[in-house]
Amino acid sequence: MSTKTNVVSAEYFKRYIDVVKEDDAMEALDNNLKSFLKLLKRIPRKKVNYAYGEGKWTIKQVLQHVTDTERVFAYRALRFSKNEGVNLSGFDENVWGDNTPVDQRKWKDMIEEFKHLRKANIAMFNSFTKEQWLLSGTANNNHLNVTALGFMCTGHVQHHIGILKERYLG
Repeated sequence: MSTKTNVVSAEYFKRYIDVVKEDDAMEALDNNLKSFLKLLKRIPRKKVNYAYGEGKWTIKQVLQHVTDTERVFAYRALRFSKNEGVNLSGFDENVWGDNTPVDQRKWKDMIEEFKHLRKANIAMFNSFTKEQWLLSGTANNNHLNVTALGFMCTGHVQHHIGILKERYLG
């Protein structure tokens, strides 16, 4: 039940779901992890503190943002999978970015953190029943279901892969 045909999502999040090529959320999560790790490991260490413009995030900050957002999306999926019927608050990615110092963090550690987080999220999504994949809730005043959130984890990372390639590494 983790296919795109079962997605219930607010219009804002379609941009993440639409960039996912796979029709199965579990396959997409796994493939996306592999391609993201491959890209991250190719980035030269001397470039991880690079920002392509004034006021733009560094590559390290982008990775931290991707990791933070993955946690938020997975938490929403977990809450919705329990059929709580809650309205979860949103988060301000810029406030989070401004309050998450990455300068002292090691690039390798940041990559490992994302890898372990995604693997844990894959295990969590894999544990859901067919019925749980269809459960929904509201986050930041947007109606979503668990299936949408599975695709959103992948699509958000895919979105930032494109930005990294185009604006940082291109």
